[in-house]
Amino acid sequence: MATPLSRSQPLSVDTAEPHAPAAARARRKPSAALLGGVFVLAVAAWGLRQYLGSRNRVTSDNAQIEGHVTPVAARIQAFVAQVRVDDNQPVRLGDTLVVLDSRDLEVRLRQAEADLAAAQAGHGKGGGQAAAQLGVSEAQAASMQSSIVAAEATWRKAEADLERYKTLAQRQIISAQQLDGAQASADAAAANLDAIRKSAAASQQQVTAYSAGARVADARLVAAEATVANARLQLSFAVVTAPAGGVVARRTVEVGALVQPGQTMMSLLPTDTVWVTANLKETEIEEVTPGDQAEFKVDAYPDRQFQGHVESISPATGARFALLPPDNATGNFTKVVQRVPVRIAVDHPDPKYPLRPGMSVVVTVKTR
Repeated sequence: MATPLSRSQPLSVDTAEPHAPAAARARRKPSAALLGGVFVLAVAAWGLRQYLGSRNRVTSDNAQIEGHVTPVAARIQAFVAQVRVDDNQPVRLGDTLVVLDSRDLEVRLRQAEADLAAAQAGHGKGGGQAAAQLGVSEAQAASMQSSIVAAEATWRKAEADLERYKTLAQRQIISAQQLDGAQASADAAAANLDAIRKSAAASQQQVTAYSAGARVADARLVAAEATVANARLQLSFAVVTAPAGGVVARRTVEVGALVQPGQTMMSLLPTDTVWVTANLKETEIEEVTPGDQAEFKVDAYPDRQFQGHVESISPATGARFALLPPDNATGNFTKVVQRVPVRIAVDHPDPKYPLRPGMSVVVTVKTR
């Protein structure tokens, strides 16, 4: 009896073991299906979000940081005496950058000042030579006018005496000799009056000439003052200062070099006044308007996201400002999607992450 019992026990065990893995697999099947469904829903949700987000977003990697590049150029021709800055050095407004040799300019200034002193000595105002000559001629002209009045009075008296003498001579009260004397006095008074009038006219012409000389002296004074001012201005150009604050870049001048007017010696780039220029496709700017919020990432700081807003949109595509604009009048025309520059202002720049002009940027504009 013990043998059948021992046989029955292994038989019961063998029949239960083959069913255990199948039950476990049956329990695992709903978990895998659930995970697959969750994954599909997550992918669908992500795709829907991306689709909805792309409807009011414009993204472009054709963008870069821009800034004002201020050239520092020479205004005069001179040799360089000192260069007080170097590349990548920050400077402030008014800092001395370059000092030019100014010895010849100082000589010109002294010569101009000497010419000014001579012009001041001979000008027509305030006791100059021309003013003195004009005053003398005007006094002489006034004196001649008084002499004319006196000569006219003498001539009228001589004419009146001559008429009376003629009447007396007709009555034979006076002699012919007395009549001849009266005639001679009248003729002498008339000749004297004519001479004085001519002298007065000459004096008036002299006044006119000295007045013109005084005006010429005044003009020479103004010209001398302008020459001195110009000489001082040229001398001030010998010290080249920073026209704006920024960082020195591309210094091309050295001590001893001869610079020409207009020659760029270095450039200044700002550290705080920068912006982003995004070249968006013409098919993407329909909804982009000034004031739209924007966010961008700089390749130099991949883990940092910056905020900004659309400041303005260019009135023309970038191709219009190219050196050789495309000519679409040819027969082999190929349509190319154009790019429109969009200026984006940087909101709250972070000094820890300096934005340098030329850096590559990926911009996303949130349209309204």
